[in-house]
Amino acid sequence: MDADFVDFVRRRGDHHLRTAVLLTGDWHAAEDLVQSSLAKLYGVWHRLDTGSEPDAYLRRIMVNTQRSWWRARWRREIPRAELPDLPVSGDLGEARAVAEDVRNALAKIPARQRTALVLRYFVDLSEAEAAELMGCSVGSVKTHTHRGLRAMRQLMLLVNRTEEEGSVSR
Repeated sequence: MDADFVDFVRRRGDHHLRTAVLLTGDWHAAEDLVQSSLAKLYGVWHRLDTGSEPDAYLRRIMVNTQRSWWRARWRREIPRAELPDLPVSGDLGEARAVAEDVRNALAKIPARQRTALVLRYFVDLSEAEAAELMGCSVGSVKTHTHRGLRAMRQLMLLVNRTEEEGSVSR
């Protein structure tokens, strides 16, 4: 196996796995997405300019692979696995709880909106870069981002209200 490829996966694999979790909304599907994408990347690795970071190329593969999975009917009804809660105290525990709420809300919004939000705010791409990766216009990215943010706000407000009601009844 190419040592440069192995080094790239070791250095950047976790980042791309986190991106995939946000794209898919499911840890197991994210692992499948990264594995499939890395296999595709390895197939063309010898043709790439490895002097520069191939992150953008892998992101494109991941988004395109995820898009093709959206279209496949058998992939739409993936059971969601719940990750075990980790005991944490202090601000870190609260930050993890908020992060989990955000991931859960992301998993509930439509895939195109989720992809736009992940590419724009987690991967920090411009609207034009996200549009190119998603295979749509910049206007579509803006629309998906706007609708996704609106849906996320509503879902997060619902979570906060539910938590407040739970603490009041205790």
